[in-house]
Amino acid sequence: MNATIDILNRVIRTRRSIFPRSYLRKEIPRSIIEEMLANATFAPSHKLTQPWKFRVFRKKGLERLAGELSRLYQENTPADRFLTTKYEATRNKVLQSDSVIAIVLKAHPEKLPEWEELASVACAVQNMWLTETAHGVGAYWISPGIISQLGAFLELSPLEKCVGLFYMGIHQETPVEAKRISPEEKTTWIEE
Repeated sequence: MNATIDILNRVIRTRRSIFPRSYLRKEIPRSIIEEMLANATFAPSHKLTQPWKFRVFRKKGLERLAGELSRLYQENTPADRFLTTKYEATRNKVLQSDSVIAIVLKAHPEKLPEWEELASVACAVQNMWLTETAHGVGAYWISPGIISQLGAFLELSPLEKCVGLFYMGIHQETPVEAKRISPEEKTTWIEE
């Protein structure tokens, strides 16, 4: 095998969720985040709609996001189901991160069904994640129910919606290959 495919295979196979509790108090260089976002734009999109948009929260922006997420959790949780630990965890996950990116889908209903646009956004996020992995930065994509209520906070248009939050931070965890079912168990070859 050539060196390029070896590197690609290693990055793909060691990509995994690294959670905020593992993040160190070290700043991710802005250039890495910019490179990650640039790589996101090379994701495939049908009819070149490029339906992804990103809102990057860093520094004091993290306080704003943490406040909004914890407020939404409190407002939308019945008193008998409200957990102080979940309220604090919602806030702390953001504050333990160096950066959090709101992943936004911009629909083009006149051109494509939403599922195709969502597939493109997921490909963009995978490009981001692989870039982060190659730089030794941890990341974690989550889509809590309250993201559907972030429209006003994120200043989204009627055709836009938040489809997840991408938490990021520098970590010291040892890369491990993900455990996956073998491709033989998931593949049927039809050659005749």
